[in-house]
Amino acid sequence: MDPITVGLLALVGLLGLIALRVPIGVSLIFVSFLGICGIAGLRPAMSMLSNIPYTSSASWTLSSIPMFLLMGYIAYHSGLTKGLFEAARVWWSWLPGGLAIASLAGASGFAAVSGSSVACSAAIGRIAIPEMKRNNYDLRVATGSVAAGGTIGALIPPSIILILFGIQSNSSINALFMGGIFLGLASLLFYIMAVLFVWWRKPERLPMVEPYTMGDRWKKTLEIWPVLLLICAVLGGLFGGIFTATEAGAFGAFMALALGLLRRSLSWADFKESLVDTILASGALFIIAIGAGLFTRLVAMSGLSREVGMLVEAMGLGTTGLLLIIVLIYIALGMFLEPIGALLLTLPLFLPLTTAHGIDTIWFGLLVAKLLEIGMITPPVGLNVFVIHSVARDYVKLEQIFAGILPFLAADIALVAAMLLTRGLF
Repeated sequence: MDPITVGLLALVGLLGLIALRVPIGVSLIFVSFLGICGIAGLRPAMSMLSNIPYTSSASWTLSSIPMFLLMGYIAYHSGLTKGLFEAARVWWSWLPGGLAIASLAGASGFAAVSGSSVACSAAIGRIAIPEMKRNNYDLRVATGSVAAGGTIGALIPPSIILILFGIQSNSSINALFMGGIFLGLASLLFYIMAVLFVWWRKPERLPMVEPYTMGDRWKKTLEIWPVLLLICAVLGGLFGGIFTATEAGAFGAFMALALGLLRRSLSWADFKESLVDTILASGALFIIAIGAGLFTRLVAMSGLSREVGMLVEAMGLGTTGLLLIIVLIYIALGMFLEPIGALLLTLPLFLPLTTAHGIDTIWFGLLVAKLLEIGMITPPVGLNVFVIHSVARDYVKLEQIFAGILPFLAADIALVAAMLLTRGLF
């Protein structure tokens, strides 16, 4: 059978398996193996199946992922991140919609030790949503702000998505992390503007709360000194050239453990739970990475990426047209797939196209990370929305949360448009 035909059938089969809810890692491995068999035969396929899992997972840079995950889980289970929302509240409560803005700021702080959207939303939501409910906030805005704030978790370092993109594209993790800080802060700014817009339209939805004194602010800030120290030490060492990404993750995990023991807030049960969570999350990610390695080999062998490139050139889209199509594809995929699966599924096809059009790889990685995180709050499979619903199911409906994220989706679209308009600066 013609290799291109095999590649197309494999792609259709992969999408079909995903639609049937087969785990994406398993789908990638199964379809890639059959596709390689169809092109090269059983023996080469068996050889790749025995070699690629090792070469895909035995990566020094990839080992940073379990380290950063362990750092985040220890920080969470030991209570290091517990006061982030309270500290943000005393600083931001004087603004219109101050509690919603504080939840966004708290999520940004939590992002710097977790790298996970879902963990961000769950941790901040348990604290912030009851507080906003107590102050008579519109629950749609309250839950929407926390769900949207959680997406910052995959942008601000240590971002698992940016690490995987850097590995797949052979890009500098440090450069991606530096860009992730600016993109995360830009997302925070756009979300704050969305909250202010909602307040401007209907102030009664976000009632003002009593401001705090400067003494209260510094007191609450001092209470979160361990997590601030952890963030500054890890990111400072990373960007100061002291650590590689892997070393930064290992140092961060060790420091989170030391701070938890020093504060006597980390029990043996908490530590075991952190290890189990890390192993389960890392195992799932590595299986997907192995599947992505096999799928990348299949795409190369079939010539599918070359054919897609020729099709794009024949359409005469140009760089802007290509980017718009990629944006629409990622937004559509985000409605049905989790971000890491969508990332590793599409990069073998998109990276050759963007490289051929002279698109900066670091900028493209940041754009992809932002687009994937938009999928975390879009129906019908917005994972952050379902996480928030599990936290607040007693007093808010799922459709109300989806309604509440609309202003934040508009802010995301505005930010993506700004990134496309300013691409020439990179």
